[in-house]
Amino acid sequence: MECKAFLIKYGEIGIKGKNRGAFEEALAERIRLALRHAEGEFTVRREMGRIYVEAADVCDRDEVVEALQTVFGIVGICPVRESDHREIGDMAQDVIDFLADTYHLTPSGRGSEREDHTNAQSAVKTFKVVTRRADKNFPLPSQETNALLGDKILDAFPQLKVDVHQPEILLHVEIRDRVYIYSEVLPGLGGMPVGTNGKAMLLLSGGIDSPVAGYMIAKRGVRIEAVYFHAPPYTSERARQKVTDLAEQVAKYAGQIRLHVVNFTDIQLAIYEKCPHDELTIIMRRYMMRIAERIAAQTDCQALITGESIGQVASQTVPSLVCTNEVCTMPVFRPLIAFDKQDIIDISLKIGTYETSILPYEDCCTIFVARHPVTKPKAEVIRRSEENLTGVVEEMVEKAIAEAEVVTVGE
Repeated sequence: MECKAFLIKYGEIGIKGKNRGAFEEALAERIRLALRHAEGEFTVRREMGRIYVEAADVCDRDEVVEALQTVFGIVGICPVRESDHREIGDMAQDVIDFLADTYHLTPSGRGSEREDHTNAQSAVKTFKVVTRRADKNFPLPSQETNALLGDKILDAFPQLKVDVHQPEILLHVEIRDRVYIYSEVLPGLGGMPVGTNGKAMLLLSGGIDSPVAGYMIAKRGVRIEAVYFHAPPYTSERARQKVTDLAEQVAKYAGQIRLHVVNFTDIQLAIYEKCPHDELTIIMRRYMMRIAERIAAQTDCQALITGESIGQVASQTVPSLVCTNEVCTMPVFRPLIAFDKQDIIDISLKIGTYETSILPYEDCCTIFVARHPVTKPKAEVIRRSEENLTGVVEEMVEKAIAEAEVVTVGE
């Protein structure tokens, strides 16, 4: 479908007071970046509580909407018809033309045979006009404009009726420097524009949960970096590519992501050799958190993000999470903490990460799994076990951080 302009509606940004302009500009910039993936040239502009996208020429409406539906901060996308006519008769004609084109109606008097056939086939029976008079210089109040436009529509389409409660067409007319006519409000993602709420480091694995966790925190306006723990030769290059692909998919919504690939093999082997096997997962997780926090501090991140959910696996019981948290000084965001697995799967399907997440390439979290992992670890016991690593693992940690490879994915 072809179109030339879109009105963008936002939600929470509208209550940001004196900071509202900065949030609006951040959203406009995210929209500009998203539209680089759509064919054509676009202008994005802010105007009195609205953001407009205008194409230099007729564009593919569906392609533009698809791009806009990856932008956090948008709650509604409205394909609009723009008009310079501000005299009520000319404005009414623009509205009639819009209805005729959009809903395949033929105005009364434009060829009886075509009119009878087209209007008989139309499923549309009721409408309501809602005028927003943003330009107070326009002489007619909104309610009077509604009534006048409604009368003109009834004259043009006698088969239609007004329904102010549950209309099939809710026709919006916004009067500003120009007149904007629309009847569709396509859903956006909501949330806040990426980059308006700091930056955090995502612990990204090849599973279902962590990409969803990154997506959810990015939805609140947080810019994302990510760290992946690779354990060659126990994990393959396909496993690494799988994680890179997941980061790229999240980046469609979160913007550019720098993925820090950390070689974890030596540290993992040392833990396996020197620590009780039922504590392996917890101790490995603690070292991952330590390393992730170090890299986060180096890259100006203010928090960590994990995909943990209470009770999902042994390392995600409440006692286990307490032990894991003990090694961090940064806040740890766990957006999935109370989600059922199916809730997480549903989001992963929605954002397109599920099919990649279930590819059968193991990551380092699943290589050295104890047969009977501890589910109620005590922090003091775990700390005593980690003493076995003193003088052994410190240099390995420094090397892993220093030699971490950075892969940039996304826009």
